[in-house]
Amino acid sequence: MRKTETIENRRKRLRFRSWHRGTKEMDLLMGSFADTHMGDFGGPQLDRFEALLDVPEPVVYDWILGRSDPPADFDHDVMKLLLAFELRPPGR
Repeated sequence: MRKTETIENRRKRLRFRSWHRGTKEMDLLMGSFADTHMGDFGGPQLDRFEALLDVPEPVVYDWILGRSDPPADFDHDVMKLLLAFELRPPGR
């Protein structure tokens, strides 16, 4: 987090990063996850989410698909929410 950044500006910045990961699949997944959960995140959870956004996309994708396990430093509430997140089309 930047020293003078408000929590709302931080949420906006992280939301943008979530929707612009690189592949459409991860954009949709991470962006939708951010839209669903990030409004409830306080500072510490935003820290953990931002650290997750810093991990290369293919690595996070493998964690989500269960191809590999996240390391111990990513065994936290935000990662558990992401792994449990189910992306559903509107109206379903």
